[in-house]
Amino acid sequence: MFPDRTIAPDFKVINTIHLAEPKSHVLDNGIPLHVINIGEQPVIRLEVIFDAGNWYEPVQGASFFAIKMIAEGTSRITSSEISEAFDKLGAFIDLTHSSDRSGIVVYCLSRFLPEVLSLVSELIHDSTIPEKELSDLRNITLQNLRVNKEKTAYLASTALRAVLFGAQHPYGRSQDEEVIQTLPLETIKTYFDRFIKNGKAVVVLAGQVRDHDVKYVNEYLGQLPANSDISSVSHAPETDYAGKQILIEKEDSVQSSIRMGRRLFNRHHPDYFKMLVTNEILGGYFGSRLMKNIREEKGLTYGISSSVVTLSNEGYFMIGTDVKKEFTQQTIDEIKKEIGILQTESVGDDELRTVKNFMAGEFTGSLNTAFEVADRRKILLLDGLPADFFNRYIEQIHATTAADIRYIASTYLRPEDMAEVVVGGK
Repeated sequence: MFPDRTIAPDFKVINTIHLAEPKSHVLDNGIPLHVINIGEQPVIRLEVIFDAGNWYEPVQGASFFAIKMIAEGTSRITSSEISEAFDKLGAFIDLTHSSDRSGIVVYCLSRFLPEVLSLVSELIHDSTIPEKELSDLRNITLQNLRVNKEKTAYLASTALRAVLFGAQHPYGRSQDEEVIQTLPLETIKTYFDRFIKNGKAVVVLAGQVRDHDVKYVNEYLGQLPANSDISSVSHAPETDYAGKQILIEKEDSVQSSIRMGRRLFNRHHPDYFKMLVTNEILGGYFGSRLMKNIREEKGLTYGISSSVVTLSNEGYFMIGTDVKKEFTQQTIDEIKKEIGILQTESVGDDELRTVKNFMAGEFTGSLNTAFEVADRRKILLLDGLPADFFNRYIEQIHATTAADIRYIASTYLRPEDMAEVVVGGK
């Protein structure tokens, strides 16, 4: 018997979720270890996360090169031998870098964790940052940057961050060709020694973790030098971005990349969850108001979105799209019109219910694997958030009202408080 496709299937509203609790330990050297033991496959993800991002840089570019060079050679083995050693174990290593932190991430079978830990410990303790490999990384980074600088979307996003925070602020900086070419090797080594080899770190072990795996982590990583008392660092962002309009002409481009935004707050702010719902309605998903208006009704773009970007110390809101040059001003006008409607007219019950259910379902669907759960837990651990922060996520989403949406839009989404960047032309 075939189902009647004219009748929508039943659905259940998701009201609560529960994240697996981590077990926390302290290694012999004071480094915290958080274990998230879930998963049916004998696979582990090891993460060693350092307070070693742009935020802690005394010299621009040092944090990026310090973490990216960590697997390029030690006093015992070369970069190719390091790669071969991980390959033999069937392990995959990734070196991560952001404005706030740097990290080593390794995926491996549970039974190979001791061998992986031995290698990771050696990289942290004895990376030599050889000149030839550094020269190779400079060239690769430089070529990637030059490719990106041909893209209007990249130029618009980096320009917006620069105007919101300041070009020299850790959250506003972008890669610079001269820095890539001339950053001294000794500067990179000095940063590595202070913030990675002897830096403040957190270890997260996720997957099918056995009892004795904690002992292995302590054996290899608990004996490293560690400094948990790195002085707090503060950076004052620019304050005069409101109302700024920046046009970067690119004559050979057939389209313009538009970015509008403002500085915002991080996850600790009381309006954080309400802002998420407001953003979703405006431009956060495929059925959003910006998509319906500017893509579906006007046909001005293939895609447009808004997003809440959350960083450790601050955050920002951004609207972004790419359009033909002749549609640039019309698109900006339509964006402002949709914001105005959110500020003055209450969101209907059906739309608000749809958005809430979509967000609840999307969030729940992002917790399918041990590593996805670990990613959520890691945010709480690193940013000092309450243990029940994500357990309350769906509750807070459902509690947001139409009046809350008008308040958030009127308080945080005023176009006159935003900066506007166009790369391409009007």
